[in-house]
Amino acid sequence: MYFESRAQAGQLLAVQLLERYRYENCAVVALSDGGVLVGEQIAAQLHCILTMLVTEGIDVPGESTSFGAVSQAGNFTYNSDFTSGEIEEYTSEFHGYLEDQKRQAFSRINRLIGDGGMISSDMLRERVVILVEDGFSNSAVLSVALDFLKPIRIRKLVVVAPVATIPAVDHVHTIADEIHILDVKENYMGTNHYYDDNTVPSHEETVAKINQIVLNWR
Repeated sequence: MYFESRAQAGQLLAVQLLERYRYENCAVVALSDGGVLVGEQIAAQLHCILTMLVTEGIDVPGESTSFGAVSQAGNFTYNSDFTSGEIEEYTSEFHGYLEDQKRQAFSRINRLIGDGGMISSDMLRERVVILVEDGFSNSAVLSVALDFLKPIRIRKLVVVAPVATIPAVDHVHTIADEIHILDVKENYMGTNHYYDDNTVPSHEETVAKINQIVLNWR
């Protein structure tokens, strides 16, 4: 399944969510810049807050494999696709490099979002939280989001995306109360492959937009 744009994919997902959640107390939480473009359409239809959890992924050196990600809370979460043995092996082999990458990632996040960040427990508490991504190539960012949400009492966790890999969907089934994925790929070609229009604002532009939305909502 291919989409004209992330906005068009978001409109398709919004149709699936509208009837069930139009009168619910919801919060749409995007997990990337592209996820914001998808999530905007859902938030507009549900008339609810749109915010973003800023994360930075860290890859295994020399491989295009996500080792995990750092969230704006400063926590590092391992890619849940790894076994405990693989995590131990990578951590032992690349300990110094990975620790340095974590520090740099958290520093970049802090510079980007400033003091206080864009998301808080109060925004999400007792709400239906709808996690939105433009494509799940793996489950790393989901693990980070789940770690961030763990201490927050929410009513329900809904995970939505236009496209995802089979392992990512398998992981979603273990953490979410409800899932809306429009297409599941056995051979995932990269998120941009599934959109005709890959115009995505810069990270700085996205953060500025979300900060303004949150400020108005507060």
